[in-house]
Amino acid sequence: MDIQNNEGIAGIALAIILAGIIITAGVAASVILGGSDNGTEEDYEQILNEALDEISTYIQIKDMVGKFYSIDGEKRIQRIALLIKPLFSIDIDVSELTIKLNNGKQISMLYYDGNANFINVNPLFEHPVWNEQNENNFGFIVILDKDESLVNHSIINENTDMAYITIKLPEDFELKKGDSMQITLFPSTGITRTIEIKAPAPVTSIVNLR
Repeated sequence: MDIQNNEGIAGIALAIILAGIIITAGVAASVILGGSDNGTEEDYEQILNEALDEISTYIQIKDMVGKFYSIDGEKRIQRIALLIKPLFSIDIDVSELTIKLNNGKQISMLYYDGNANFINVNPLFEHPVWNEQNENNFGFIVILDKDESLVNHSIINENTDMAYITIKLPEDFELKKGDSMQITLFPSTGITRTIEIKAPAPVTSIVNLR
């Protein structure tokens, strides 16, 4: 492991400690002030858990968007894109990344198909990467990768690297208004990361899933 990776790993413990101190201080301040802010202890605990989850996974999720399509006369989200970047400058081998979809009724496992290409002038949801994958795989649309490590070697290694994970939902997992689903990332480095998304009203074709 190189010096840069050692620094990143060492920073994890400090980040966890700092996150705990900040959240604990927030809870204490709320109690002292008689709960004058709108946050409850459960809110602070949720924030802490999310922060620790991100730190221990080494992967930040910066954006979550989906696109509605008309399917059998009904609007459903068929494609999802998750913008990720490393929390530290540390090698993360995305060829070993596995993604689990759980809609409460079924579970589907997705594997990297080896396709990672720069976005260039292509619209996000019309990028050619989508045409290369099926419902059992995912790919990457690369936003920033200065050394082309992701494109050429399936490695994200700088905390400036950014790429959208492209997920083409299986038919049984397509989301209509109000549907929810858990997405779990199993990275090669760090522990698992689970996020929950919920389909909003299809007021526009492309929607934010945060």
